[in-house]
Amino acid sequence: MPGAAGGAETGRHISIDAVRGFAVLGILLMNIVGMGLPAFAYMDPTYAGGSHGADLWTWAVNNVLTDGKMRALFTMLFGASAVLIAERAEGGKPGPMATHYRRMFWLFVIGMLHAYFLWWGDILVTYSLAGLVIYPFRKLSWQAQLGIGVAILAVLLGVNLVVANQLFAMHAAAMAPGASPDAVKTWQEASQLVAPSAQLGQMEIAGHRGGFMDALRVRAMASRLIQTYLMPTSEIPEAIGQMFVGMALFRTGFFTLGWSNRAYASMIAVGYLLAIPATAILTWMIWKSGFEPLTINQLEDWQQVTRPLIGLAHASVLLLIVRSGAAQALVNRLAAAGRMAFSNYLGTSIITALLFDGYGLGLYGRLSRFQELVVVAGVWVFILTWSKPWLARFYYGPFEWVWRSLVRWKPQPFVRRGANAAAAAA
Repeated sequence: MPGAAGGAETGRHISIDAVRGFAVLGILLMNIVGMGLPAFAYMDPTYAGGSHGADLWTWAVNNVLTDGKMRALFTMLFGASAVLIAERAEGGKPGPMATHYRRMFWLFVIGMLHAYFLWWGDILVTYSLAGLVIYPFRKLSWQAQLGIGVAILAVLLGVNLVVANQLFAMHAAAMAPGASPDAVKTWQEASQLVAPSAQLGQMEIAGHRGGFMDALRVRAMASRLIQTYLMPTSEIPEAIGQMFVGMALFRTGFFTLGWSNRAYASMIAVGYLLAIPATAILTWMIWKSGFEPLTINQLEDWQQVTRPLIGLAHASVLLLIVRSGAAQALVNRLAAAGRMAFSNYLGTSIITALLFDGYGLGLYGRLSRFQELVVVAGVWVFILTWSKPWLARFYYGPFEWVWRSLVRWKPQPFVRRGANAAAAAA
């Protein structure tokens, strides 16, 4: 997705495309929970989707290896692409500033449509708003970009931990003998963000199993909640911080194979030998608490530290594979998926809406967390199968072409002809 409105043929890096393709596949492992189950099941497996046996292990493995890690990687790539696209636009028309802000405007429009009509967990609106902030800083040194990014993420962690402690205090005040009506009311209002009622989940199930307008109403409710509460206080600041880190990593050559094998191995060691065990301990603590909502909320905050490190470790493994020339067929498929990440991201939402909502197959709330992995595998096969042949015939994915044409305000070349098609298919 990041970079979709940039150049189609010149200056591409197969390493960036492959990592982006890997990230867009990995994001589905977590998104599928919110696509096919009530929203809060994403955080708490006891809320819906199963919390025993294979379902428990599905939650645990995803919580350690993919939850937030792929999104962090995707967000860092967005920051990297902001630098790359601005560099490509230098000296052209529109220039780099106009190109960037037009991209963000249309990304916001498409993201709003996506959030309300297809998938309440949309990330495009967040990216478009965070993208407004990062552009003026694209030419800073990588050290400055990294420092700003880490500082933003550190402040966000501190704020979130303070809020988590406040929630514990609110709960204690409301549960204390002789608690005042105000204390009880305050906790009841605050608890909706960490422990929503079972009735809310049932309402989501009924809405998604109904007709198009029924699904639209419950999806709009979830989208408004996220855009009103989570996006300003958590999602946008986190995205800005991670985009700064992504810009810095791009400048150091991380995404373009500019690091040594030893440097990539060091990143893998940090992610796999330090961050994964730490996350596994936090995951165990959540399970040991019986998925107590306040504990989930607090321990999920601490995972903000480990998520980017694990995401970058995953990327480092793939980058070493790309450098080695191994698994070339798979790398090429991932790179094609990455070049069409915008179309694949939106296409995934279209597919899952038709699978889960009542105007499609109506499977919403009927599959357990583990069973949803069958859907994930099917979508992965589809993405890896269609992306490369499509790009052999067209310059862009369908939504990439729409986005680029809107940014340029005129239809862009789309269908490949003759030698171009043969070269792309090779």
